[in-house]
Amino acid sequence: MNREEAGKLMTWGTRASVAVAFTLVCTKAVAWWLSGSVAMLGSMADSTLDFMASLVTLFAVRLALVPPDDDHRFGHGKAEALAGLFQAAIMTGSAVFLTLESVTRLWEPELPTSGGLVIAVSALAIVLSLVLVAFQSYVIRRTRSIAVSGDQLHYKGDLLLNASVIASAIISGTGFLYADGIFGLLIAGYIFVGALGIVRPAIDMLMDREFDEDEREQIFNLVMENRDVLGMHGLKTRTSGRDRFIQMHIEVPGSMSIDAAHMIADEVEATLGEHFPDTEIIIHMDPPSPQSDALTVRELMREEDA
Repeated sequence: MNREEAGKLMTWGTRASVAVAFTLVCTKAVAWWLSGSVAMLGSMADSTLDFMASLVTLFAVRLALVPPDDDHRFGHGKAEALAGLFQAAIMTGSAVFLTLESVTRLWEPELPTSGGLVIAVSALAIVLSLVLVAFQSYVIRRTRSIAVSGDQLHYKGDLLLNASVIASAIISGTGFLYADGIFGLLIAGYIFVGALGIVRPAIDMLMDREFDEDEREQIFNLVMENRDVLGMHGLKTRTSGRDRFIQMHIEVPGSMSIDAAHMIADEVEATLGEHFPDTEIIIHMDPPSPQSDALTVRELMREEDA
């Protein structure tokens, strides 16, 4: 998929998220106001944060799709990671707030009213979230967007969260006073775990984490399939939004002309490009080093990491 098509998909994925979040905030606000359910309050707070995070994600995706310029030679892809950190921050704040409200409700329990309304609104939220998650899954498969992936995590959480609100309303209807506070705490815990799930890949991108070892080994094997390549070293990889970067030194016969060596580098770049699309590949040619033939790929990885 080319950059323009991926950009359109990512933009529509974030627009759909904003629309769903806004709809859920409005309906849950009414339901909480009428019922007084702290579980519904937690669900509304989560949807409010989803709405804010989705707006940030929309702007971040637009920025990430801006082509490289004189000040940002590697593009603007890391805007997606910054959006992920913002999402995680507001989710953590929501979890803390909801924990305090739930503890208060456990200390001074009371039965929420309008249980039927709470159940109806939560059922609507489940349906909308299912549709959105399905669409975002398609977008993620086609674009590998970390921002859309983080946004989708909110709505996967909403599926369980709204199911918990329904369970709380049903159990509270039997007269069990502590159900609302208990489910509120469970929801807070889930929101916090979800925030951690967003932080890790965002930090990995900002810190230029290497591709995983299997991919690095695949790169080594693809390079060494070229019979004119005598060795490889200096492999470095990183990710920025949808864009990926690979750079390396390949070893070619020292007697080879510059034109011939450059042709080999072009062949290696073409081979890697077939297996790693949307990747910028930089190859430097070196004469062979004495120890190249003795290195296995695992040893090469350890040597590069040392």
